Formats: sequence, structure tokens, C-alpha cells
Amino acid sequence: MPVATHDPAIDPTQLEAWDLAHLWHPFTQQDEWEADAPPLVIDRAEGVELIDVHGRRYLDGVSSLWTNVHGHRVPRIDAAVRAQLDRVAHSTLLGLAGTPSILLARRLVELAERHLPHAGLSRVFYSDSGSTAVEVALKMAFQWQQQRGQTSRTRFAALDQAYHGDTIGSVSVGGIDLFHAIYRPMLFDAVRLPSPERAEPEEEAACLARAEALLAAHGPTLAAVVVEPLVQGAAGMRMHSPAFLRRLLSLARAQGALVVVDEVATGFGRTGSMFAMEQVGPLDPCALPGGGPDLLCLAKGLTGGYLPLAATMVGEHVFDGFRGPYTDLRTLFHGHTYTGNPLGCAAALGSLEQFDQDRLLDRLPGRIAALGQAMATVPDRHVAERRQRGLMAGLLLRHDRPPRDRVAHRVCMATRRHGAIVRPLGDLVVLVPPLAMDEPTLARLVAAVAAGIADVLG
Repeated sequence: MPVATHDPAIDPTQLEAWDLAHLWHPFTQQDEWEADAPPLVIDRAEGVELIDVHGRRYLDGVSSLWTNVHGHRVPRIDAAVRAQLDRVAHSTLLGLAGTPSILLARRLVELAERHLPHAGLSRVFYSDSGSTAVEVALKMAFQWQQQRGQTSRTRFAALDQAYHGDTIGSVSVGGIDLFHAIYRPMLFDAVRLPSPERAEPEEEAACLARAEALLAAHGPTLAAVVVEPLVQGAAGMRMHSPAFLRRLLSLARAQGALVVVDEVATGFGRTGSMFAMEQVGPLDPCALPGGGPDLLCLAKGLTGGYLPLAATMVGEHVFDGFRGPYTDLRTLFHGHTYTGNPLGCAAALGSLEQFDQDRLLDRLPGRIAALGQAMATVPDRHVAERRQRGLMAGLLLRHDRPPRDRVAHRVCMATRRHGAIVRPLGDLVVLVPPLAMDEPTLARLVAAVAAGIADVLG
């Protein structure tokens, strides 16, 4: 029977060939892609499973790159997008307003009032991706400091091994040489704060002592500090304690730096609470209003994994710094063609309704525990470390093979034969399943990874 693609007349092998002939895949060495041919071509999805053009099913073990929250083809979100299609697919927010963007902005502010009441986040600026959400935040923080007369505040501080996206500003505050080193001549220099590899008291205390000295030395030059809260995902699931982050960000604010929190990966339930910063709590009082964060970056799970949409939320004190007559040129001169796209906003509204209807946050503790229990069953002879916060997790492989063997990559490829899709970060096999994945399915996912590990390491 023909495969149900957009055009059933196209043979799956033809699609695979066209991919190899025409596509340039992200974060992919094309020679390796061709060596692993034929590519795995996803054609459709159901629930927490992806289905390829040959009809084979795979558990979506990375939530389609950490975006999927409720599973695929969720009736409520599908209906929200279809209903919006019957109204308008896109209209600019430059000089016009739009119903879905207004409704979503109000909903996000209400969400922040409920989960981060100390922050006072009251304004929403839309963009297209996590990278642009951070890029917008950097420009806002820089311009805000300049317009309040703090003209020496031209620098940013960020954690070692940080990842904040792939646009020039977000790469500048990134700190992973594998991804960023080649672009250094194009970038501005950030103050690099020490980042603990593990949430252990002695290591965190040592990092805080060094960070305090750096912030004291560079404080008068800092526009903002930028962090991924509690989990540095692309760094290999580095975990921080709430106490570490609270102290670090309080020190930064005491120096007059705004706090930019990048919850692109950690937001929308991923760490066990709606926002990771809920677990951190209010920052220490200082001259800046509220208990921080001053700017909050959201994307990935914002639309439930449906459409590209990002939001940068700010407090009123930041927004007010851009008020004035047009001739004062205090306007934020930044925008995107698809800013506040109605379809994306409709999907996000549907996703947030799904959170409430499913009481999804209430279900997370059992699922988080189930993932941890399943990971504990993978043999110690193959696993050097198990890293987990919420439903962000990874298995650090134990082996004595050289880096060129790319063991974790081979494990992820082998795992596909056992019906699951996962991705590597160095020697770490990453597990970021949809929040909707239930306990028995989480056990199946880890069992598939364990089988892939056994295939490669014996």
C-alpha cells in the first residue's frame, strides 16, 4: 500500500534520495549524514510516537528537539490552529495589533503572576525562536542601560559552557567551543562566570566565590547577566541547585546588572514546575525593582511543539525605560516579519489550555520518578553518571574508546532499531521526552536506550 505522505505517488526511497541531494541539515556533518544513509524521514506522528515514510514507529525521546509537551496531534491544539486558519494566518504587528497575540500576551502575564509573582513580568515581545528571544533580551538590556545614563554598561556576563542560541548575540554569550569557537572573530566578548558541573555544595561554593570576584571586578561595565536556570542543557545536562542560582543572580543584580533568564529549554514544565525559576524563588532585594528575573526568554514548549514562536517577557521597569517622544529615539528598533504570528499564538493558547485541562503539572512528579527509576536499571558498567532534573535527563556513557569513535552517536543510531529516537551530546545520551509520556512508556523508552547501549558496548 502507498505510504500516506503529502503525495502518495512519491516513493519513500525517492524522498530519501532528494534529502541527500538537496537538504543541508542543522548541526550535521554532511559526510557523516551520507555515510548513515538512508536518512530517517518522518512522515507523521501519533501521541508520543513519530512514524517514518515506511510506517515504522519510534518513541519521540527528545520531544522533537525539546519542544513537544503534550504529544503530537493533540485535538485541542489542532482545533485551535484550524480555527485560526479560518480567520487569518498572518498579519503584521508593525503598526497593527492582532487578536491571538493580545490574548496570548495576557495569558502569559497571568501565568507569570501565578508562578513568578515576585518578578513583576508584565510585557511580552514576540519573536520566532529561542535564539531570537535571547537576542531581543540582549538588545533590550543594553539599550535600557544606555538610556538611563549607564553608558559604561556595555558588556554581558554568562556561565561557562552556556548555550543560548545561534544568532550572533546569543552565540556571543554562549560558551561551548565546539559550537562557538569558529565564530569568535565575529562576536563580542562576555564575562565568563564559572559553572559547576554538578549540584554539589563544595563545587558550587567554589564557583560562587570566583563569580563574586568577577562580578565585583566587572560589575560597573555589565548591562546584564544571562543564565539557563538549573539545567545547562547543551552543555551536557549540567545541573545547578536553586540556592546556587539564587545567590549568583542576587550578586549580579546587586552590581546593577539586569538578570536575563533563558527558559527556552527549561520552561513549560520541563524541570517539574511551570518555570525553573519557580524553584529558585525571589532574588535578594537591591536597587532594581522586583525580585527578578528582569527579562524572561521563552520558546520551544511555548506552542506545545507545534509552530515556531518565542516571547521575551520584561518587567514594567524595563518597558518604561523605552518611553519618550519619538524624537528621543528611545524606541526598541527590533522586529520580525512573523512577530506574533496568529497561528503560532493560537497553538500556544491551545497548549496552555491543555496544561490546565490535563492538570499536567500535577502528573509530573510520578513521571519524573518513573524516568529516574528506569534510568537506574541501565547497568553501571555502561553508565558513569545519571543526570536528571524533571524530564530533562541524560546517561553519561562509561567506555574507554577514543572520541573519534563517537560512541554516544552510535548508541543513538542503534536505539532507533529498538523503536526510539534520542540524541547525543558528547558521551551523553540525552532523554527529554514529552511531558505527556506516561510511566510505562517512559520505561519503554529507557529500555530501548539500554538495548542500544548493549548493541554498541556489549
